[in-house]
Amino acid sequence: MSKIILQCQQLSKIFKQGGHELIVLKDLEFSLQQGESVAIIGASGSGKTTLLNLLGGLDKPTTGTVLINGQDVHQLNNKAQDRLRNRTLGFVYQFHHLLGEFTAQENVAMPLIIAKQPFDEAMQRAETILEQVGLAERLTHKPSQLSGGERQRVAIARALVHNPACILMDEPTGNLDRNTAKNIQKLMLELKQEITSSFIIVTHDQELADQLDRRLVLQDGKLIEQEGA
Repeated sequence: MSKIILQCQQLSKIFKQGGHELIVLKDLEFSLQQGESVAIIGASGSGKTTLLNLLGGLDKPTTGTVLINGQDVHQLNNKAQDRLRNRTLGFVYQFHHLLGEFTAQENVAMPLIIAKQPFDEAMQRAETILEQVGLAERLTHKPSQLSGGERQRVAIARALVHNPACILMDEPTGNLDRNTAKNIQKLMLELKQEITSSFIIVTHDQELADQLDRRLVLQDGKLIEQEGA
């Protein structure tokens, strides 16, 4: 039986605006198995990014729980939350959020350095993963010297460098031109076959969504299974 990596129970998120309540997520239930890939799709403003932030422990739910490897992330103190995220999760956003003053290799090594791994080991692991995503020739380039697609590959390598149990991606191809987006999509599907990490990908790209194990539509605060490819 597969291990459940991430799970939420009775998850709700309500924003209060000028005396009114905006219910974004309502008693949502979700679980992710080890090695599983899930697409979350839905209209703009439906709460996809809000959900991803809750699943990653970056935001607190109004009610409900989020379990990462069986631990309730919101019951942990900030230091323990950071440690759990650093060891268990990888994040990729629409905008790469690379550190401009550091090289590609240093950016990718950063999660390991933060986790206090020896610097030389962290840099060696970063080199290996950059080779895996096709950037062996770009180790010493800074983000400003890389194309949009290359920067996103660096961001993906950074998310993978510590062998996370789960990678959360928020519109990873949304800021790229169509051709570059297709190349990144191809890379992600290749990585999905090669590594044991689970993937949750928020995307408007139906073609990408159709190639993942499950497709869930976020609608009216609930996740609805989408049948067929």
